[in-house]
Amino acid sequence: MIIKNDIHTNLEINTLEDLKKLKPLMEGSNLKINKSQIARELGVDPRTVGKYINGYVKPTTRNRTSKIDKFYPIIKELLSEESIQIFYYKRVLWEFLKDNHGLDCAQSSFRRYISKHEEFNNYFKERRKNYSSSIAPMRYETAIGQQAQLDWKENMEFVLNNGEVIKINIFVLILSYSRFRVYRLSLSKEQDVLFSFLNEAFETFGGVPKELLTDNMKTVMDTARTNNSKGKVNTKFQQFADDYNFKVRPCIAGRPNTKAKVEAPMKLLDEIRAYNGMLDYSELHQLVTRLNNRVNNTCHTSTGKIAILHLKKEKDFLCELPRTQIRNLYTIKTLSVTVNPQSMINYKSNQYSVPPEYIGKRLKLQIYDDQIHIYYNTNLITIHKVKNQILNYHHDHYIEISSLTLNKPIEEIREIAKNNLHMIGEVYKND
Repeated sequence: MIIKNDIHTNLEINTLEDLKKLKPLMEGSNLKINKSQIARELGVDPRTVGKYINGYVKPTTRNRTSKIDKFYPIIKELLSEESIQIFYYKRVLWEFLKDNHGLDCAQSSFRRYISKHEEFNNYFKERRKNYSSSIAPMRYETAIGQQAQLDWKENMEFVLNNGEVIKINIFVLILSYSRFRVYRLSLSKEQDVLFSFLNEAFETFGGVPKELLTDNMKTVMDTARTNNSKGKVNTKFQQFADDYNFKVRPCIAGRPNTKAKVEAPMKLLDEIRAYNGMLDYSELHQLVTRLNNRVNNTCHTSTGKIAILHLKKEKDFLCELPRTQIRNLYTIKTLSVTVNPQSMINYKSNQYSVPPEYIGKRLKLQIYDDQIHIYYNTNLITIHKVKNQILNYHHDHYIEISSLTLNKPIEEIREIAKNNLHMIGEVYKND
């Protein structure tokens, strides 16, 4: 479009941005503009023409708010110096907010959001300083059914919801081909616990791999393997290996990268520290189980496959499990009990609470780490510390039990439960 007048001729208007050229002419002369005609030729509304003539400039970027913004105060509190919760990775914080605060966004969007906030980004940089490594492990793959890799996440400090600080160990066994893994939580790493966890893992796999790659832990090796020595396998562990028909392959001492398939997934267990101060010991066990299930149902970045589906293929290539009589030699003793009408089970003349939904049902007990682990089928229900006390209640169980008999508001029941539990502790403790 060309606009002509007595002073300026051939003024070309091709875009909305060109309309600002008309402003000086309109102010310094009697030039009259037909906005409707210009609008028709440019295919816009006449009001838009007027806006651009008056100097409007379309912004190059949009100032959009993020749906993550409403989580800013929560993120700030979680990453503050006062928080006892620890997040080593942005992924862990993303998972925590999804599971506990209803965050609904892609991980990539969340990572970008954190990176745009300097105070949050610096938090992760500081936390990960000690995690950097200049050593890149050599990538290798093993045949299907050939190998599993064993390790412990050792001596992790965890703060329970009552303020008690405990040191925990997490057993990890991963099949090298399918990347299917088994996690188990324990306060100790004694050989009996290791044997039981290995047996449970093999039963979960549905068979036994041909070899077990491990470091030089004392429950496996009497003498460490070095560059100059093949080391010596512990006699009891060698008997276990013979009974289950696998070979023990210890790594050379000081070379953890040899077990890269199990070392790398260990970092996933740092997510546990995000729950410092939030869980009791039983809930901590349940958290480890949830993490285990989640990682086995997630697509693995190296294989591009979901481990639990990949395991179905690998099962056919694993060796058979030994007969039940042999496996029983290596399992932690299991007792069977019935829950009484008071929602308690008996162990060595003392009683321990379970949720009232299990009244009348048969449950199984395993005792290790000086803790009673109570199962319904294969599901862990609760854990009690073995005590020299006749009646032992978990606070939540007692509230549930009280709610069945007291027709009162829940706040009042909680107060009654608190007072009653204090009295029970005083009256029924053994001298």
